[in-house]
Amino acid sequence: MSKQVSKDTAAELAVRRLLHAAGLRYRVEYPVPGMARRRIDVAFTSTKVAVLIDGCFWHGCPEHATHPKANAQWWRQKLDRNIARDTETTEHLVAAGWEVLRFWEHESPVTVALCIEETVRRRRAAMERGRPRGAGR
Repeated sequence: MSKQVSKDTAAELAVRRLLHAAGLRYRVEYPVPGMARRRIDVAFTSTKVAVLIDGCFWHGCPEHATHPKANAQWWRQKLDRNIARDTETTEHLVAAGWEVLRFWEHESPVTVALCIEETVRRRRAAMERGRPRGAGR
């Protein structure tokens, strides 16, 4: 298990490259406000957009999740706790005004990046509309 990559996975890096090329700037491994030991994979703090790219095995992808046969009960409990923690984190962020975007590692990086870009630009535009004319950043 020590060899399992928990951050900077291939899926995350591919999406981040595309976002950067599109001119978007973001924070990586940003702490979830108010929750210890939880991190947002890609965070757009000014617009409060949280992007989480979940691994199929660790987060229970309905298409690709596998279930180990050795020590099956322990693994089932472990993976169920991961899924519950994901739900709790999402609910916490939404309650704090964040828009949470969750993707599976098997999804196309191009499709994921386009969805993220659209969301960030939409939220940025909404913030601009709500700001009085001439107000600074």
